[in-house]
Amino acid sequence: MNYIEIAKEQLKNLLENKFKEEFDIVNPEFTIEIPADRENGDFATNIALVSAKILRQSPKIIAEKLIENISLQDTYFDSVKIGGAGFINFYISINWYADVLKNIAKEKSNFGRTRLGWKENSQKRILVEFVSANPTGPMHIGNARGGAIGDCLSSVLEWAGYYVEREFYINDAGNQIEKFAVSLEARYLQIYDKSVEIPEDAYQGADIIEHAENFAKIHADKFVNAESIVRKNALVEYALPLNINALESDLKKYRIEYDTWFRESTLHNNGAALDIVKQLTDKGYTYEQDGAVWFKASEFGSDKDYVLVRANGIPTYVVADIAYHYDKIVTRNFDKAINIWGADHHGYIPRLKAALTALGVDSDKLDVVLMQMVRLIRNGETAKLSKRSGKAITLVTLLDDIPIDAARFFFNLREPNSQFEFDLDLAIEQSASNPVFYVQYAHARICSLLKLLEIDKYSPNYDNLTLLCETQETALIQQLAKLPEEIEIAAKLYAPSKITKYALDTAALFHKFYDSCSIRNAENDQIKGARLALCESTKIVLENTLSILKVDAPDKM
Repeated sequence: MNYIEIAKEQLKNLLENKFKEEFDIVNPEFTIEIPADRENGDFATNIALVSAKILRQSPKIIAEKLIENISLQDTYFDSVKIGGAGFINFYISINWYADVLKNIAKEKSNFGRTRLGWKENSQKRILVEFVSANPTGPMHIGNARGGAIGDCLSSVLEWAGYYVEREFYINDAGNQIEKFAVSLEARYLQIYDKSVEIPEDAYQGADIIEHAENFAKIHADKFVNAESIVRKNALVEYALPLNINALESDLKKYRIEYDTWFRESTLHNNGAALDIVKQLTDKGYTYEQDGAVWFKASEFGSDKDYVLVRANGIPTYVVADIAYHYDKIVTRNFDKAINIWGADHHGYIPRLKAALTALGVDSDKLDVVLMQMVRLIRNGETAKLSKRSGKAITLVTLLDDIPIDAARFFFNLREPNSQFEFDLDLAIEQSASNPVFYVQYAHARICSLLKLLEIDKYSPNYDNLTLLCETQETALIQQLAKLPEEIEIAAKLYAPSKITKYALDTAALFHKFYDSCSIRNAENDQIKGARLALCESTKIVLENTLSILKVDAPDKM
């Protein structure tokens, strides 16, 4: 249950009834907010301000009439005041705080989950596609950030009540695979003839050499004199599955597991890609120019028309992309397809949406989260090599250098569209300066405290929660109550960074409470039991929050 929403709903009904009673007209649209400064109330409304013009009275006079003889009975509020400019500020009763903690204790690992993703009795279906790294080589740091963002966003959406599937799109067709084949072929032939030159635009990585050498160990010189197409196909059929398996293994290590690994080649093999061209042509949205087939994208919001099929009869990469998104939204009937893409794809979005619109698909069902690149910092300078291996930093080498918890938490510290400097030294530092350590330490601190006092026969007591009236206590409880709302905000904005911020704010308020309100030496056993209940509730909330991020919640540190 969301006790913030319950309080807001009580307040909304109270104000609507009082407004109608006092002024006998339909109440205006008004908002109820939680002020940043609690001196301005726990909840504040602008109803007096927005109705001033209609009633031709000052906001202050309207506010005075509204709160005069207002009954707060049977609500979670115990007092009301008029604030500056005519805001009306309401103050929560101690019973609300008590009910919040009781509800957390009742819902436990489910506290924070909402039904935002449900409409009547139907659950909205969302497909989140992220990483989708080129299978011809290892994953880079951009993939590491995209993986953390995409996986955590998927978790946020699940907690908000949506049905979510995670998907990896394997680019196993097109130019990059041909380049992969050429690179492998050159390295394989080079084993038997050192004079063979490596094409200038070939992949130069050590992984290509390793694949060629291992292929040679299996097949020796069997393919040296074979036709080039046969040789390249054999090399790709050997190396590509190994790369894809490595991607899956590395991502599992990163705590990411996909529901589907979707191959681009499927769209070519089953005719879906060419069917897109046929549909657009049948609808009159294509034309021929210089032997190529062009799509009239400019008629559907794109900056310019573009080629679908080259003069040589080979479809461009965009055709498979259109077919892929058509498959997501139409064939598999997802209510929303969300992609995590690099910021350099910004101009590509309207082109893709133009094609979907032309095909009669609601392009608003496709949302793209654009992600800026990451700058890795070590000793205050840009880091390009792994400290342990001395190799270029990839996802794998990054996880050799820093904890997985730190990687997942740090990559979600900022909104996806913001530039981010990842401090590698800070990520392994065990201090309050390290964000993930700071949050995990709060959880471990609670676990140690509960275990210690359990030895002394003390346990959380939810019978005397109205004794929790210190400022640090009520501030922490208010923060705990916000989790369902924060999850919904993060889901609506596609911003899992809201969850890391919430975790940090919760840890900060707990540490402040712990330092200000004695638990072991509380005034009496009743207060001690109530504070232990607050600790236990905070522990539950931190565990739930960290679980969304797939970050461990340690019992001790």
